[in-house]
Amino acid sequence: MPPAPQETATARLARLLTMVPWLVNRQGIDLEEAAADLGVSTEQLEADLQLLFLCGYGQMPDELIEADWEGGRVFVGNADSIARPLRLGVDETVTLIVGLRALREVPGLDERDAVDRALAKLEAAAGEAADPASRVLAEVADDTSADLLARARTALATRRRVHLRYLVPARDEATERDVDPMRVVGIDGRWYLEGWCHRAEDTRLFRLDRVEELSVLDVDGTPPPQAAERDLSEGTFRPAPDDLVVTLRLLPGATWVSDYYPVESLEEVPATEGGGQVVRIATADTAWLHRLLRRLGGRGYVTEPADVVAEVREGAAAALAGYPRRTAAGER
Repeated sequence: MPPAPQETATARLARLLTMVPWLVNRQGIDLEEAAADLGVSTEQLEADLQLLFLCGYGQMPDELIEADWEGGRVFVGNADSIARPLRLGVDETVTLIVGLRALREVPGLDERDAVDRALAKLEAAAGEAADPASRVLAEVADDTSADLLARARTALATRRRVHLRYLVPARDEATERDVDPMRVVGIDGRWYLEGWCHRAEDTRLFRLDRVEELSVLDVDGTPPPQAAERDLSEGTFRPAPDDLVVTLRLLPGATWVSDYYPVESLEEVPATEGGGQVVRIATADTAWLHRLLRRLGGRGYVTEPADVVAEVREGAAAALAGYPRRTAAGER
């Protein structure tokens, strides 16, 4: 039997934030009953309670949460600050309302009724505080077609395998892949399909605006037991430890690169210094970088590391050498 996937820090934090006020309002509850109601094992609940000793609003002993479960009954103290739901501020309320309005416009969304109910409750509770949200146009900035997103959601709901023609920017090529869908997620204004890729024999995340074709196959698409969802709490891109980090200077007209490719860092260059951006990109190889820089036509160049600068110059010189030499008029 394969080992259970490791729980993410985000999932555990969400459980702890729910668990503490729940236990505070059920002082003395039986340990096994609490675990069953919270949907975890007694071992996991005890591990969570042990972690609470390190949590609080400060570092002093009287600022940390107290937990006691000796004798099989759970008592939680010094947790008044999170014993009841926090009130939303005006900015937080408006942000949630705008976010929900954007979410309800997502094509193929099956949970629109739930979004509408949550939105109605927020607007009713916020009253006049929600008025700024009425002047905000909420939309999802993504080039994914409604039809493609709907097909991805259908494949996920019906457990069907999909066939993708997917553009890989790092290699500037389109690849054919069969994928068992695991989830469709929206992150930073982009839609992604996560699934078990039979070509890579591993879990992969596919940006839907880079999918050129998506076909739902009449094949069972249940992911294998070893397929595990990635922790996306820190973003979608994870460079390998040995990836090379390249610094690019992008002039105005080439800053689309930082939107299209995942970057490690981005610095805006003032207009007085020529404008544009300086970005750092992690990559496993540089072949795609040569093609990108030729495509930019002088509007972008490498500044670091030195060996890549030399490599790009040599590549450009070799490419120019392949063109016939121009001669002056009348010269043979």
